Amino acid sequence: MVGIGGGIIIIPALMFLEGFSQLKAQGTPLIAMLPPVSILAFMEYYKKGNTNIVAGIIICISMLISAKFGAQLANIIPINIMKKAFGIFIILVGIKTVFWK
Repeated sequence: MVGIGGGIIIIPALMFLEGFSQLKAQGTPLIAMLPPVSILAFMEYYKKGNTNIVAGIIICISMLISAKFGAQLANIIPINIMKKAFGIFIILVGIKTVFWK
């Protein structure tokens, strides 16, 4: 509904409720972003004219490249730094969402 893929809820839930490590909590929800979820959501936006195909293709290519390197980086960064970085990121997103237009 808000375009964050549930990551702000799913990742902490897997860590705190299921005892997943940070990396496992980040990697597991990626399965949910595969075609069944993405295609159905895309079709709804597309039907209403709320997509830009060219921009979407550019983003897709960028995501393919950055996801590979981001996953490699995530697997070498110490877990305590990873947890702090994720927490700070979530706080900053919340502040921006509340206080900026």
